[in-house]
Amino acid sequence: MGIFKKIGNALKKTREAIARKIDALLSHGEIDDDFYDDLTDILISCDVGAKTSMEIVESLRLHARKNKIRTAEEVKNQLKTILKEEFENLEKVEIKYPAIITIIGVNGVGKTTTIGKMAKYFKNLKKDVLLVAGDTFRAAAANQLNEWATRTKTRIVKQGEGADAGAVVFDGIASAKAKNTDIVLVDTAGRLHTKTNLMEELKKIDKIINREYPEAHKYTFIVLDATTGQNALSQISAFNEFVKIDGIVLTKLDGTAKGGVVVAIEKDYGVPVVFVGVGEGEDDLEKFDSNDFINSLI
Repeated sequence: MGIFKKIGNALKKTREAIARKIDALLSHGEIDDDFYDDLTDILISCDVGAKTSMEIVESLRLHARKNKIRTAEEVKNQLKTILKEEFENLEKVEIKYPAIITIIGVNGVGKTTTIGKMAKYFKNLKKDVLLVAGDTFRAAAANQLNEWATRTKTRIVKQGEGADAGAVVFDGIASAKAKNTDIVLVDTAGRLHTKTNLMEELKKIDKIINREYPEAHKYTFIVLDATTGQNALSQISAFNEFVKIDGIVLTKLDGTAKGGVVVAIEKDYGVPVVFVGVGEGEDDLEKFDSNDFINSLI
């Protein structure tokens, strides 16, 4: 299945919540103030966010008046153009090697599974990958990551439950440097911003990576659950206080009608979505493409 089709299938629920409602809206009335109010409500209901939705609709309103837009197709095409412009000025993440990517996020968003899928993604690119089981807090986290290492035929560095996460990362970096590994994926414990000790651990891990592997290209990706919609935004703010977030991996995009949150993330935080989870399989992690996303959305 092609990438575009996977994204399209994953966005089915969101598309039904946006495109079909817009089509119904356009088929039953004129393009007037009531139309724009209803369109704003549709975007908000799909977690684009109130402020972002109002700004997008106002841009559409001004363009429609200036260019005398009348047809449904013209409205939809201009809405696509406005959304695409929101992404154009955002700096994209291009991973350079050797790379070390630290994966962070709250409990239950699917960090370990995401790392397994990322391992498969980079293996498909013919890269040598190392997994580092830095989540020593959650019971069986290392075992779960080890299962992914076996499934993807990837090396792993791990220690026992309760081990010092910084020490595991230190060992992982030493192994990666010794074997000239292309990419290191570091798992970390799920944490909330209220857990100060775990947040400080992230800073410690970041310090160890910078000290022990200065020649590597370093990235920190936060994993967000798309089904939480606008709640995902507060997680970005909380983690950004402790570590610089370079990119976002959005999981469970196929299981929600709240895919519009991608637009809010990009506009409000300027942090690019790098990967999206589009299914349960090990190959169901795709590099995010804003044009594919918007074309599949509307």
